[in-house]
Amino acid sequence: MSSELGTPVGGASVQDRRAVLAAARVAIDGLAGLLWQVTGPELAPLVEELDALSCAAGGAVVAVVAEADARGEIAASQAGTSAQWVARHAPSLAAEGAGQVARLVQECRRPELAPVRDAVERGRLPVGVGLTVVSEFRALRPMLHDEARPTVLDGLLQMGAEHGRVGVRRLRPAMLARFGDPGVFQEVQDSAGRLVALSRPVGDELGAFTYRLVLDAHGKAALEAAIGPLSAPAPEPDGSRDPRPPERRRGEALIEVCRRAAAVGGGGIPPSGVKSTLLVTMPFADLAARLGAGEVLGSSEVGALLAPESVRRLACDAGLIPVVLGAEGEILDLGRATRLFSRGQTAALWLRDRVCTFPGCSTPAHWCDAHHLIHWVDGGASDLSNAALLCGRHHTVVHRDRLFGWVAADGVQWDRCPGSYDRALERSGPRQDDLAGPAPPAA
Repeated sequence: MSSELGTPVGGASVQDRRAVLAAARVAIDGLAGLLWQVTGPELAPLVEELDALSCAAGGAVVAVVAEADARGEIAASQAGTSAQWVARHAPSLAAEGAGQVARLVQECRRPELAPVRDAVERGRLPVGVGLTVVSEFRALRPMLHDEARPTVLDGLLQMGAEHGRVGVRRLRPAMLARFGDPGVFQEVQDSAGRLVALSRPVGDELGAFTYRLVLDAHGKAALEAAIGPLSAPAPEPDGSRDPRPPERRRGEALIEVCRRAAAVGGGGIPPSGVKSTLLVTMPFADLAARLGAGEVLGSSEVGALLAPESVRRLACDAGLIPVVLGAEGEILDLGRATRLFSRGQTAALWLRDRVCTFPGCSTPAHWCDAHHLIHWVDGGASDLSNAALLCGRHHTVVHRDRLFGWVAADGVQWDRCPGSYDRALERSGPRQDDLAGPAPPAA
């Protein structure tokens, strides 16, 4: 068997393969000075060949380090850690790659994660992407059905191979919605809601101010739907291209949304439009059972997933247009944004309720949402007898804890026992003639 570069090594020994590796290194050395010999169309294939060689070499390093770890060579050496051992023998990885290689080897000692190491060793995944797969799987694992774990790991590996670290991280909502234990996707999104925050402004010497904004999934969807149309490029008066970068357009769009909201709220007139417009698809079976997820369409958030209760809460007051799907994906019902409370109804609610109706809350009416006491998706009508004002915080609490409210002679009353809404629906019985679900229970 010849060690000439390009000769297939097949089942050759390690020594034969090392000879080929040495020849490959010689071939790469000085390659930049010979590129004048390469035609334009040949440059792209050359990059592909070098990239494949680099991935294969990175995977082989992981395999060798794993073998050294398994044999006890690292433990017997003078290196204090596995990362130091890797850095000593692979100087190009000393800056940061050594730690990644060592960590991947250690993480993949568990048989369950062997497919990750195998994918890296075969050159399918870079080491960094493999570590992202490991961390995402570790976060997902306690929330998954036992039998679904291999499927989820395989999905993460495929996404990593095609879309890298960002793709792996984006897969979490879909995996939780499809393979998670019942209700876990909703719990995760609700937990993210507790992290929502807007910092105070920090000024600089130029007179500019910086904010730090943290949003949960449905807050992000609502924000993007609100600023999306306003942040689109607008041609100059002479027809030339909009010179503003995307970040500036988005910032100016957010300011415009705030200005409009302030003008409406400060003028004492209920808003005539909706807070945001979202198009969300969701199978009817999932909607009725409060399982799965709704998928956002028609905005920059296309493909984003919203947990069932998040969809129900947004359906109260945002311009959410639900597209209810049957078992075969056919459209059963196309919701209308006109289900929202009208301008006149909102004015009447302001006059009737004055403040947030949740016990002990005094948030002013113009800062509140108009909430369907019987949720719109459960057949609740958009009329005053089925409406109550709730501030953003208590709107979240009412949906999270599934609380039931009703309009009494002395105002809106709330049953604050968790699950009271579901118990009220059970007492009312289902409506057989309406896809929306059970009829409103008697107050």
